[in-house]
Amino acid sequence: MTAEIIKGLLIPFIGTSLGSACVFIMRDRMNVLLQKALTGFAAGVMVAASVWSLLIPAMEQSESMGKLAFIPAVSGFWIGIFFLLMLDHIIPHMHMNGKNAEGLKSGLKRTTMLVFAVALHNIPEGMAVGVVYAGLISGNEQITAMGALTLAVGIAIQNFPEGAIISMPLRAEGTKKSRAFVYGVLSGAVEPVAAFITILAAQVIQQTLPYLLAFAAGAMMYVVVEELIPEMSEGEHSDIGPVLFALGFTVMMSLDVALG
Repeated sequence: MTAEIIKGLLIPFIGTSLGSACVFIMRDRMNVLLQKALTGFAAGVMVAASVWSLLIPAMEQSESMGKLAFIPAVSGFWIGIFFLLMLDHIIPHMHMNGKNAEGLKSGLKRTTMLVFAVALHNIPEGMAVGVVYAGLISGNEQITAMGALTLAVGIAIQNFPEGAIISMPLRAEGTKKSRAFVYGVLSGAVEPVAAFITILAAQVIQQTLPYLLAFAAGAMMYVVVEELIPEMSEGEHSDIGPVLFALGFTVMMSLDVALG
């Protein structure tokens, strides 16, 4: 694996780590509107990445199927949805403003389950980066080095607020700053791992690349609809979430079209 690919796999993780470091420079408690804004922005980036960086390339790579070129994208998308749905019901986790734990019953601490919740939706982001770099390794003509790097940078941009969203509330609950930072970093550590595993899987069966692209898109869209959109809309009504969602969407779309 070349240094360029390793760098691409680590960029999203660095974004999460830098966001987690906000616990050292910001107030102990994050403003509710700021949290909604950051969540909305992250959701917008993920939706745009799912469409432009994953689903459209999946259909383009299936053009030989003619009018049935949508089949790999649709089937892969649904497999991704059900995969995240399964993880959601298995992994013990708790959302930031939630009162009840989800997944299988366990004796885990609230802090651990909060980290698991973020790690859970970092898995598809890591897979998205991994599958694009897998296409680059295989010599796929429709995936460029700049396009793969653009996706990695785009996910890193939305990982920055996610890192802050996990570390800041943990600090507000009484966790030491250094420990809150470590928890935030650990929540993002699953991304390069998921990316590496996805690359290995794609190399074993290269014909599955369109399905894997759509799979990552479906998994990411599940996270957006199940977690991010409800979080940016809960409580007192505010326009900040939808507006930042639109901003995140257009930023990622622009990056993918201009640089991809």
